[in-house]
Amino acid sequence: MQKATSNNSVVSRTDKESQIEYVLKTVEERKVDFIQLWFSDVLGTPKSFQITPAELENALEEGMTFDGSAIDGFSRVQESDVIALPDPTTFSLLPTDPTMARVFCDIYNLDLTPFEGCPRNTLRRALDRAHTLGYSFFAAPELEYFYFSKTEASHEPIPLDSGSYFELTVSDLGSQLRKRTVLALEDMGIPVEYSQHEDAPSQHEIDLRYTDALTMADNVMTTRLLTKEIAASSGISATFMPKPIAGVQGSGMHTHFSLFQGNKNAFYDPDAEYGLSVIAKQFIAGLLAHASEITAVTNQWVNSYKRLVVGYEAPVYVSWAQNNRSALVRVPKPKTNKPDSTRIEYRALDAAANPYLAFAVILGAGLLGIEREYKLGDQTFDNLFKMTPEQVTKQGIKSLPGNLDEAIREMDGSDLVRSVLGAHVFEWFVRNKRDEWSGYKTHVSQYELDRYLGHL
Repeated sequence: MQKATSNNSVVSRTDKESQIEYVLKTVEERKVDFIQLWFSDVLGTPKSFQITPAELENALEEGMTFDGSAIDGFSRVQESDVIALPDPTTFSLLPTDPTMARVFCDIYNLDLTPFEGCPRNTLRRALDRAHTLGYSFFAAPELEYFYFSKTEASHEPIPLDSGSYFELTVSDLGSQLRKRTVLALEDMGIPVEYSQHEDAPSQHEIDLRYTDALTMADNVMTTRLLTKEIAASSGISATFMPKPIAGVQGSGMHTHFSLFQGNKNAFYDPDAEYGLSVIAKQFIAGLLAHASEITAVTNQWVNSYKRLVVGYEAPVYVSWAQNNRSALVRVPKPKTNKPDSTRIEYRALDAAANPYLAFAVILGAGLLGIEREYKLGDQTFDNLFKMTPEQVTKQGIKSLPGNLDEAIREMDGSDLVRSVLGAHVFEWFVRNKRDEWSGYKTHVSQYELDRYLGHL
């Protein structure tokens, strides 16, 4: 993973003025009618409101005030107003409607201090901490998702095909929709490394080319929204739900990460075992030590834990390895002539996570490993998918939380996650997820009715 340009550094006044000038000129020349101001709630649900070109210059300079109490995890009613300040570096025309453009926003309090409930600000804080230690943080996710024929939410989802890995067909609808999505992303300046049919029927994958973590979190939000919008335009439903169909693989978001010190990949050491620097090993050790604490953020839904089970190629055990895909952290072997592509792959993330918060806690765990000089244990050579729980336990390998309740309990006791997310997001997130678990516990599913109603 080579170094890419980061938008996280301090932008000078002159640079900002030139960026604003570019945005205003583009809107005028391309005859844009509306500009959507994008941001995210705490759970990663995209939010926006739109303005006309007449309001754009003022919005770029001073931001736009809106009612934060209307957004989950934002403000209380008695202190509701916040400011959405567009980040002009994220401006892009929307390929699905050339009269529309979008720009991501950072959310501020009325006194212009960063709003603690804004997930983008959460990731910015984590990146700023990395910068103080001399590091830049880069990411490259692999987003998996499903296409289904449109049905009511209460009905069984209907796949568009019965294909598997790398299925090649001449005219199947899912592949055509994926192709349109990739081209639309490229039009928006979001490079795609490659795309493919995934293992499960009607499951697809889009892999985004590496860039700095903040830009990548924006790109993940854009990719999910664009994928769903393009599918809907053809009467198809696209979903990033972690496990929409029983008995097949779920949708993950395996993400490759690296740290750079200036132009040098901090994870690479040509003289070290596996080519991994001390910093890389400490970062991995931090991830493994705090994996259970961050899982509620990287896998935030009740449904997420239907994916994290043995037998469906998703990581369950806290371990690391080079070429062993059953491990939680994998170290892909870089190409011989590209040592700067040294990176680690965190495999627990699912495609429905809030990328801002997920990237923030992963970075926080890794940095803690570096700061406290954690020691990395031996890698796992065995295929953990083929081992019994007893065999895994005998090797001293721990499991990730088995459900959302366990994950929230681990998170609630974590000083690391509280520090990374900040008290505002941390406390709201825990309350929200406890409510979700409480509702799930009392729900009687179709599985229970089918299994017990006629037999007991």
